[in-house]
Amino acid sequence: MKRCKKILLASLACSALMAGTLSFIPSVTEAAYTLNEEVQNPTPALLGASQIGVMKYVNPSAEMANAANKDAIVILSFGTTYKETREKTIVATAQAIKNAHSDVEVRIAFTSHIVIDHIKKNEGKCDYMTPEETLAQLKKEGYTRVALVSFDLIPGMEYDYARGVFNNCKEQFKVMTLSTPLMYWQGQEEQPDDVLEFVKAVKSQLPKVDKKEAILFMAHGTPHPANAYYSVLNTRLHYAGMNNAYVYTVEGWPRLEQAIHRLKRKGYKKVLLVPLMMVAGDHATNDMAGNEEDSHKSILEKEGFTVRTYLHGVGENKNVQKIFVERANDAWNALVGK
Repeated sequence: MKRCKKILLASLACSALMAGTLSFIPSVTEAAYTLNEEVQNPTPALLGASQIGVMKYVNPSAEMANAANKDAIVILSFGTTYKETREKTIVATAQAIKNAHSDVEVRIAFTSHIVIDHIKKNEGKCDYMTPEETLAQLKKEGYTRVALVSFDLIPGMEYDYARGVFNNCKEQFKVMTLSTPLMYWQGQEEQPDDVLEFVKAVKSQLPKVDKKEAILFMAHGTPHPANAYYSVLNTRLHYAGMNNAYVYTVEGWPRLEQAIHRLKRKGYKKVLLVPLMMVAGDHATNDMAGNEEDSHKSILEKEGFTVRTYLHGVGENKNVQKIFVERANDAWNALVGK
């Protein structure tokens, strides 16, 4: 199924409105919704609300329109202070994107300012800047078209940050696009089921389990309404035949206690703990698999379960990397007008 189709792009239409015209500017992007043609003179707020999927902005200024194309892809990742997993996940996935776009400048930006500071302190230097700093540097170097690629798993708070970067910085460039996160579409409006695609990719990564062993996926969780993706993920796991698999979160819902209740109700005695995060960093190493009495592994063992741990971020998974390359391709195709 094609991930891109023509729509009336909200941000471009907003630009047209601000320029004193009500004409719409068609573009190509990944989306499933367009305003009803009966809507007359839609406001910028309504147009903005109708833009979903890959975001795109074309600068209406004559100066920008005449600027030569100099293209870059900027990867937006939360980052991690764990160097080994950083190389195996974030850097490896970025390299896969670079391999698909060998003639394009590809840079990684970390959205976590704390992670950047910790890397500087513990490693002596940090080659990563914030998204805003990275874009300012690209602007200084003469880049005019930028595709932002989100390494977020769901469209939660971190993805809202990516959208904020897009909206705050887009007018500095000739064209800017922003990809969707790894999970976005759920099969609605003839769109692909990103969640099921992700489940199939994760399934290919896992070690073998016997019929009496449950798989507990530890996700991050969020106060953002996008936390609901974890419930969708639970249903897709079972749809994919993984009836022994459940998702719980560190900072959202469901929590570990809800997962334990389900395991006991189903009669499981053995558990495989797996981080459902881009990297196997602090949450995976300490919160999930640590030996402290409040770690998830220790709590499960106190509840009578035999526990194994699988300390690999999903970013190590070659099939997950391929999905992120697809997301990068979506943003790139929108950037160059394919």
